[in-house]
Amino acid sequence: MANCKNCGAALTGTLLICSYCNTRQDVDLSVVHRFTVEKPQSERLCPRCHVFLQTIDLGLGEKFLIERCEHCLGLFFDPGELEAFLEKAVTNVHAIDSQRLNEVQNVKRSSEYPVSYIDCPVCSKLMNRINFGSRSGVIADRCRDHGLWLDGGELRQILEWVKAGGRILQKQKELEMARLELEQEKKNLQFSKIDMAFSHSRPEPYREPEDFELHLLPLIGRLLKKIFR
Repeated sequence: MANCKNCGAALTGTLLICSYCNTRQDVDLSVVHRFTVEKPQSERLCPRCHVFLQTIDLGLGEKFLIERCEHCLGLFFDPGELEAFLEKAVTNVHAIDSQRLNEVQNVKRSSEYPVSYIDCPVCSKLMNRINFGSRSGVIADRCRDHGLWLDGGELRQILEWVKAGGRILQKQKELEMARLELEQEKKNLQFSKIDMAFSHSRPEPYREPEDFELHLLPLIGRLLKKIFR
């Protein structure tokens, strides 16, 4: 159980504000031993507080820059940055802990904000609300072009989801979907050839189309990419 960084009182669940001294807790970056403020004010605005975000360097063996709000402690990741952070922050996870995944998904976080759409820190357009991963329990805000916003406390929950094998489960589901899509495409190509054969006045014996493999190459490539990424 975590303790308040100010008064030392125990924090229950994933509370961000100590119920004793009202100090906001920086629980998300507790996994990082030290980070530095690279730029006190970036050009990006916090969608919650409407102040300029800081650019911070998480280090993690090399320079790793993200934006965060020093008031609400929300974090903004450019496209691909969150996945890269998770790769560096959590290692040696080789199995799925279903019980722990259920616990993570059902965590009742203390939310300070009503359910609503918020602006992208970069382009100010409304972001989409997405269910991050599979069974993470985190509804994140994403701009398709510029990145992903996490409110304070959400990164900590995602890290717990990864430790419980959430990313392994997500990749398994993606591979299964790709396999089913590949099988359906093969069936569609076969049915298409059969229809063409019966449409002629003189039916010909069915032959595998010469370009059958060419149609499947893109799907096979996508399947292999999911396996080895």
